Amino acid sequence: MSEQVLNQQEVLLQQENAVAQGETLLKVENLCQYFKLGHSTLKAVNNVNFEVKKGEVFGLVGESGCGKTTTGRSIIKLYNCTSGNVYFGGKRICAGTGAYKETKKAAFNAMVEALKAKGDDKPDFKAEVAKYLAVAKEENAKIKSAKHDHNKCDKEYAKEHVAAVKAEYLPKLKAMDKKDPEYKALLFKYLKEYRLARKERLVTKIQMVFQDPIASLDPRMTVKEIIAEGLIIKGIRDKEVLEEKVYEVLEKVGLVKEHAGRYPHEFSGGQRQRIGVARSIIMKPELIIADEPVSALDVSIQAQVINLLNDLRHELGLTILFIAHDLSVVKYFSDRIAVMYFGNMVELTTSEELFKNPLHPYTKSLLSAIPLPDPIYEKKRERIVYNPLADHDYTVDKPSFREVAPGHFVSCNDAEFKKYQEILANK
Repeated sequence: MSEQVLNQQEVLLQQENAVAQGETLLKVENLCQYFKLGHSTLKAVNNVNFEVKKGEVFGLVGESGCGKTTTGRSIIKLYNCTSGNVYFGGKRICAGTGAYKETKKAAFNAMVEALKAKGDDKPDFKAEVAKYLAVAKEENAKIKSAKHDHNKCDKEYAKEHVAAVKAEYLPKLKAMDKKDPEYKALLFKYLKEYRLARKERLVTKIQMVFQDPIASLDPRMTVKEIIAEGLIIKGIRDKEVLEEKVYEVLEKVGLVKEHAGRYPHEFSGGQRQRIGVARSIIMKPELIIADEPVSALDVSIQAQVINLLNDLRHELGLTILFIAHDLSVVKYFSDRIAVMYFGNMVELTTSEELFKNPLHPYTKSLLSAIPLPDPIYEKKRERIVYNPLADHDYTVDKPSFREVAPGHFVSCNDAEFKKYQEILANK
């Protein structure tokens, strides 16, 4: 048995163990992404929470404009999130300060309202101010910590790598005689590793495959330049090493090394998407955010790209956040699925459970829209229309994201929570 097959089996075994143990790679906590539109605010992503386990494919679905892509772009820091936290490998890589500022503002307004009171209800001025200052001090500390983690996480990650390189090489160099012929070779190796370690970035462990395979590739760069760009930014200068790595990933994604000298316009849509996949995996990421990677492709090409991602997932031990609006594709590819609607997460469970026992009315509406290659079924198929005003009564009891059954989360209020539990109990 070849060494390559053994390594692949080891990766698969580690991946299965990580999923079985429930090791969390990505944690999204109360993520909000708001955009200012004049005097109004667009809540593109509103208080989203989920975890992605190491080695799994986590599907994120919903109609166009529901906030799926914005969630992915916020995780990879293409957008600075308004509030909430994103943890990758246990380290906070993304943090917003909006919630902390709102808490400070609410505390200040409460103090002002209290001080306006007159008569017997007139409060102690010093006590109210002290109460506000205590809240402000606590929230300012959180804001400072959030800004530090958001802006400095990559530098601290690089420092850790630099320290590891120094710990590995410096004792060896000190123990060797400078006149030793091996000293110079080891010194050059140390300087090379040191230079690369200084340019290490934690966020490069997350890569993204974009939706549009045409717009995401620079038309003025060759395929080799596009794929190798990340390595060059990282600090790798050896042209032979760059070429070798580019040819290797081209073969992994089903292309040949002769394609390296061509430009993006010379390829079909499916081939361009393969180039996008190659550009992401050459950085050896732990997590890939696939943002609707097959929506712009023909059905037959969609299957090829999905199978490619599935093969790479097992071969390289990747974790994938798969964003799509085609539920039939997500069902085939994902281990767990989260459903989003108007920036909010409405349901989250395993792929099998979601299709077997959908609970939220919007999820049922999405599932009813899936066409099947059966003319008899299609004649009888009834579309379920989701109308939030008719399907929910949130005038008094507001909804929250709750665990209705083990691993099955739904956005609901108290009445709906009991109703959903009864539905599952009767099945």
